Amino acid sequence: MKNYDVLVIGGGPGGYNAAIRAGQLGLKVGCIEGRETLGGTCLNVGCMPSKALLHASEYFEAAVGKEFATLGIEVKPKLNLEQMMKQKTESVDALTKGIEFLFRKNKVDWIKGWGRLAGEGKVDITAADGTNETFSAKDIVIATGSEPTPLPGVPFDGNRILDSTGALSISEVPKRLVVIGAGVIGLELGSVWRRLGSEVTVVEYLDRICPGMDTETAKTFQRSLSKQGIKFKLATKVTEARSDGDSVQLRLEPAAGGEKQTLEADYVLVAIGRRPYTEGLGLETVGLQTDNRGMLSNTKHRSPVDGIWVIGDVTSGPMLAHKAEDEAVACIELIAGKSGEVNYNAIPSVIYTRPEVATVGKTEEQLQSEEREYKVGKFPFSANSRAKINHEGEGFVKVLADARSETILGVHMIGPNVGDMIAEYAVAIEFAATAEDIALTSHPHPTRSEALRQAAMDVDGWAMQA
Repeated sequence: MKNYDVLVIGGGPGGYNAAIRAGQLGLKVGCIEGRETLGGTCLNVGCMPSKALLHASEYFEAAVGKEFATLGIEVKPKLNLEQMMKQKTESVDALTKGIEFLFRKNKVDWIKGWGRLAGEGKVDITAADGTNETFSAKDIVIATGSEPTPLPGVPFDGNRILDSTGALSISEVPKRLVVIGAGVIGLELGSVWRRLGSEVTVVEYLDRICPGMDTETAKTFQRSLSKQGIKFKLATKVTEARSDGDSVQLRLEPAAGGEKQTLEADYVLVAIGRRPYTEGLGLETVGLQTDNRGMLSNTKHRSPVDGIWVIGDVTSGPMLAHKAEDEAVACIELIAGKSGEVNYNAIPSVIYTRPEVATVGKTEEQLQSEEREYKVGKFPFSANSRAKINHEGEGFVKVLADARSETILGVHMIGPNVGDMIAEYAVAIEFAATAEDIALTSHPHPTRSEALRQAAMDVDGWAMQA
């Protein structure tokens, strides 16, 4: 039996970063991953391929619409969907090979196969050829990620009724695409196919999109997507979907009950969320149990069982790749006898549509429920010189700060490249900065980042450019 200091089950953003950090700290580490490539859902069939298609579809829409013509660029574009998918795959392949290189660099063993707990300090691995081997370790990190949540009455068929993985590889542009779920995944992939020519309808059980997002930002976001042509059916549930080969018939009804209706689509994307992937992990062999949401509990990344740690989508907190990475680093540093901490209030969230949406910290609704007094500073991108000259004036930056100390409590942005710019405010929250600290910090001109400064200025009512 081969023995390790640390065994990591799962090679996604949580798992591979945990393994790399363990290697950096001189621990003997093995990462167990049964896919043919490392990177987990995020790199293989999630974050990265979706961004490749979002990027390509933005260029396509700019070319076929008015944007290129307005800029004085005359072209006659033609969609080559096969090439678009090919470049997506090539980009993903390069990234996954990069992780293999990092494993070699940091002396991480990639144990190829599917891992299952086999009692205290032991993991059974089943390889692709069916052979089995048992490994042992003082510490075991469960980082198996998540999978799409199925919807009763709407079974995935891999042909017309798809999960997010299937929606990344449709071989034709759907004439009519129905997206069930108005969250991040549904809106991003819905945006991709709308830009390429689909009629997209989003059906959401709640009466709003993006639950948990700052309400003002969510309403602005929905208006923007509606102007682009995405249709919304809110407060509506899908009770059934049947495919007849070339189309899908859906049965809908109001969430509160009422008259039923039908909706026809060429393809359906079910994107109602994700659930922890714990099936077949052998949790019972060590006495671990999931909660009613299927999650494993943790106290500073420790499970209730000594020597077993949990990070990423299998445990509480937002299902985000960078959250899993933060937990991976903290978890391994604790294993190595160092201090490890994750500030969950400083973890940003981004939706990579156009315009992008980025948030960090508290929403107005959360502050109100806490009865905390706060100030609001806002600045529109329509008043930002760089955004305006680039014809990207849609959206705003909103800063929420404590009414007395002006410590930044939350920031919500919708606009161009806000997914990159939100990092400034994540750092600000991490260092307990005030709105004044940002307001008095020089930002380069002309850049979109000046909107971040102007919004901070507006907390005290002295924004100068609007």
